[in-house]
Amino acid sequence: MAKILVVDDELGIRVSLWRALEFSGHKVTLAKDGEEGDRLFRENPTDLVITDLVMPKKEGLEFMSGLLVDFPDLKILVISGGGVKASSKDIELLLDTAQTRGAVKTFAKPFELHEILACVRDLLAADAD
Repeated sequence: MAKILVVDDELGIRVSLWRALEFSGHKVTLAKDGEEGDRLFRENPTDLVITDLVMPKKEGLEFMSGLLVDFPDLKILVISGGGVKASSKDIELLLDTAQTRGAVKTFAKPFELHEILACVRDLLAADAD
C-alpha cells in the first residue's frame, strides 16, 4: 500500500482517482489546487503525486517544481486537459513541459483510468526493487 496525493480542481476527477486508487489498496489524500496540495504534501509526504496542471491559486507546474526542489526523488504523474479553451497542441506542449520539468509520466484528459492505475502500479513496483 502506498500513500498517494491527488491534486485536481475538478471534483469528478479527484473522486474517480480516489475511488480507483483506494480500491487498489492505496491511501489517498485529495487536494483541490496546487496551494492545498503543497501544504498537504509538506505536512504528510506521500510516495507519489498525481497532479493536474491548470488549477486556481497555484498551478501544477509551479506546484510540482516546488516539490521537486525539496524532494528531488519524488515521483509525479501529471494529468491535464489544458483548460477550457486549450487546443490539443496546447495540451501537448503543457504535458511536454511538465515532463521536462520532472514529471515521470503525463496523461491528457480525458484519460483511461486503467492506464493511470497501471502507471501507478509500475512506478511503485520500480520503487520496491
